[in-house]
Amino acid sequence: MVMANKRCFVLCLVTSMDVLGAAAGILQPPPMYVFGDSTLDVGNNNFLVGMNVPRASRPYGIDFPGVPTGRFSNGNNTADFLAKRMGLWSSPPPYLMLEPDPDLLASTALEIGVNYASGGSGILDSTNATKNIPLSKQVQYFKATRAKMGGDAAVSTLLARSVFLISDGNNDLTMFATSAEQQQSAAAFLTDLISNYSATITELYGMGARKFAIVNAGLIGCVPVGRTAGACTVVGINQLAAGFNAALSNLLAEKTKQLPGLVYSLADSYGLMLDFFAAPQAWGFTDVATACCTGASVFCLPTSRICPTRSERDQHVFWDAFHFSQRACFLTAQAFYDGPPKYTMPINFMQLAHSTT
Repeated sequence: MVMANKRCFVLCLVTSMDVLGAAAGILQPPPMYVFGDSTLDVGNNNFLVGMNVPRASRPYGIDFPGVPTGRFSNGNNTADFLAKRMGLWSSPPPYLMLEPDPDLLASTALEIGVNYASGGSGILDSTNATKNIPLSKQVQYFKATRAKMGGDAAVSTLLARSVFLISDGNNDLTMFATSAEQQQSAAAFLTDLISNYSATITELYGMGARKFAIVNAGLIGCVPVGRTAGACTVVGINQLAAGFNAALSNLLAEKTKQLPGLVYSLADSYGLMLDFFAAPQAWGFTDVATACCTGASVFCLPTSRICPTRSERDQHVFWDAFHFSQRACFLTAQAFYDGPPKYTMPINFMQLAHSTT
């Protein structure tokens, strides 16, 4: 019964979108395939088994319409808002929800895309100590999806106009910066990260991806868990993130020379967070330093204290000790999709989605 309900939800959604699009005489928005960490996870972790898997249950999703589905936010996250900006009805659903039904997986992938992101994910397999889905495995899940989509020219054309959204690396940087015993230098560590990121892009390109929407590392040392008395105290991790971001920018520029037809938009999460913190009132925030959901754990639990009203939650940048509030996620998607040019380079996400390869 559960699988039948999932099939009806996705297929009815897809059919209605096709009918509406055809009636309006417009090209349907391209599918979106999502990879990365908890900033983009729409429920994959909720399907994983084990004691050490980070999951987003109530009070996560307290402002989400309907039943919360594993987002690390009080409501929608950045993937949701980007999907809506692109013209999709909602975010592509989590891969692990679709995986048991190959037909449903294929039809969904062909029409709106699939989300493979997993809370706690890292670029390096060694980062994923909590039994989540590392980036390399997410790519293998896409490979399995691709095999079910068919091999004709129409599928290749569809993938070439699809958007591949990736946001990963924050957990790798955090683990390295906070490790008591670092096994390599920061320079060597960043080289490993970029090498693995490069391999990910090349592998996805080999399966048909051409349009990459990439989000760089944020101002990780200024999330609530990294602050003392409101001030950012883990300065080293911000410097490490800045080094990663510079290397990532260089990597993407090189990839356009190496891989014909590849286009990208690199979104500046680091710079956007700086602006949130520098002028919170301009963004509608009154609190940039503390979490809206607090308690004995850095995660939001049923025993946690939460901001009592939706309006108060919207005034916080952070929902828990690591993750943005729904309002901050909305503003992030807005900035990256068609916001000021300083937040994306060389084009924004909207231009990427509408580009031809």
